[in-house]
Amino acid sequence: MEDRTINILLVEDDEVDVMNVRRAFKKNQIANPLYIAENGLKALAMLRSQDGEPPVVPPKRRLILLDLNMPQMNGLEFLHELRADPQLKAIPVIVLTTSDEDRDKLEAYNLSVAGYILKPVTFSKFIEVVSALNKYWMLCEMP
Repeated sequence: MEDRTINILLVEDDEVDVMNVRRAFKKNQIANPLYIAENGLKALAMLRSQDGEPPVVPPKRRLILLDLNMPQMNGLEFLHELRADPQLKAIPVIVLTTSDEDRDKLEAYNLSVAGYILKPVTFSKFIEVVSALNKYWMLCEMP
């Protein structure tokens, strides 16, 4: 039987949001591995091989959940770098952010994101969002 595991990288600097994603995964019984990077620089390092070592996030069936507002390298800067890298550019990215700015949405879609979702204010709504995302990525064929 084919392994349908999706290696999910959450790029998020807010510890409360990371905790909420973990809790929402648990509530929705999502068993996919969840890797955490607190900014774009760390995320890129986790996706790339370094010093002959394999990447932290396994190279097969990857998905990135990306916040935009982060220190050191924000989400849009990360997307530019990701899309410029031939080894990484095909990884699907879903933006999960508080930024409701039209310019951020436009730039994210111009960088080929699979979706742009505003973080809900309540945890119960967040659980619904994560459930919908899980259904979406389970239906999608991943490279």
